[in-house]
Amino acid sequence: MRDEFDLLIVGGGVNGAGIARDAAGRGLSVLLVEQDDLANYTSSASTKLIHGGLRYLEYGEFRLVREALIERELLWGMAPHIIWPARFVLPQTHSPRPAWMVRLGLFLYDHLGGRKKLPGTETIRLDRSAYGAGLADPRGTAFVYSDCRVDDARLVVFNARDASDRGADIRTRTRLIDARREGTGWTATIVDADGESVVRARVLVNAAGPWVADVLARVPGARTDRGVRLVKGSHIVVPRLYEGDHAFMLQNADRRIVFTLPYEGQFTLIGTTDEPWEGVPGRASIDAEERRYLLDTANDYFARRLGEADIVWSYAGIRPLYDDKAGSASAVTRDYVLDLDAGEGRAAMLSVFGGKITTYRKLAEHAMRHLARYLPEAGPAWTAGAALPGGDMPGADFDAFVARIGRERPGLPPALLRRLAHAYGTRIDALLGDAATPADLGEDIGGGLTVREVDYLVAHEWARTAEDILWRRGKLGLHVPDGTARRLTAYLERGARSR
Repeated sequence: MRDEFDLLIVGGGVNGAGIARDAAGRGLSVLLVEQDDLANYTSSASTKLIHGGLRYLEYGEFRLVREALIERELLWGMAPHIIWPARFVLPQTHSPRPAWMVRLGLFLYDHLGGRKKLPGTETIRLDRSAYGAGLADPRGTAFVYSDCRVDDARLVVFNARDASDRGADIRTRTRLIDARREGTGWTATIVDADGESVVRARVLVNAAGPWVADVLARVPGARTDRGVRLVKGSHIVVPRLYEGDHAFMLQNADRRIVFTLPYEGQFTLIGTTDEPWEGVPGRASIDAEERRYLLDTANDYFARRLGEADIVWSYAGIRPLYDDKAGSASAVTRDYVLDLDAGEGRAAMLSVFGGKITTYRKLAEHAMRHLARYLPEAGPAWTAGAALPGGDMPGADFDAFVARIGRERPGLPPALLRRLAHAYGTRIDALLGDAATPADLGEDIGGGLTVREVDYLVAHEWARTAEDILWRRGKLGLHVPDGTARRLTAYLERGARSR
């Protein structure tokens, strides 16, 4: 196994995977190590949005919002199977902001980023629009604007998949123990299930998310003058609150924002919270106060009353935000900071602080720009508009693609084909192979998850556990019958033994 690389990247979230893809496409040799699964923490715990961040305008984050708005339509074109447009309804019913202020913000939102395909903002009367259905008080004014939604964990996997296809070495369940400078390069010790090994790299990229400071602590002599502020964001999933494909952006009296989004067909996703995280990084979970806050927000706006018993699933993630000393967690900048620790005869280390899913591709470009003098043979920037795996469908027209797949495989259920098309895009053919009927896909482990799909995920997407498959490669965990995780674990263990 190769042990010398141009870049050693620590962290398999969206930023680490995005940098790995960008660098590999420039002809550089890349090793990415992730201590758990890809998108195991922050990058699978988002509100599932590709958006400019309308509320960040309130904090003067114009550069961040402009960059994110430009990226929004670009990413949609790169991955139309996992990114799709949606209309967002912003009622003024309980708004602490005057209507003129919100409308001014939306005017800037429509024009800052060179919007081309997404429709602009409109003003509606809720009692005269279908958008008012399901609200407790369908009166008054609302604004309707555009943003995009995303399957966040699959976005990470597709970046890692593309990086691997371009030559990168992606190693999950592999942890960095330490790294030390030796002249103009790095020598690092890593550990996986087979034990410790030593690798060398010219550049070290610290994209460890909540663990960015922990990685710095493993590097003797590392600069530690940049701070990270950990903020927990939690979400709940409940039975569907309203009909339609639109989302809501709900304003609370404390000036915080909560989104509701149609989710996985029969559910509504509600989030997020912004709570300081004081402990060490790790697996986060929603607490009782956060559940009450999200339920109370939904009950303020929607006719259907929700209680604790209505929560079918919840998740939480820790966001590693750059510490700009803001007073409240909600006001902390979502912009990213790239800290380059290098010098004459001193091997370069780039640490990534903050960032958001929407700007991951641009962050990767900026990272490579910072490292250009240390990797002079790297090729030019290339990712703008380059389709992610599965996204290379004609005209980025997902519905037309699904229709074609249905005509080509009439023996397979349309609902299954649509789900697989969303999950894999044009790579659905590599998964299905010559399958013409459901029986050709092998045993159904539960909820339409077949052994054919499981084998594909293990072989091509670094899936190793039932949790990887049911909750990160998709959200089948919301749909499968009891016992599916147990049966899936047994199947995976048998496969691991045979390998």
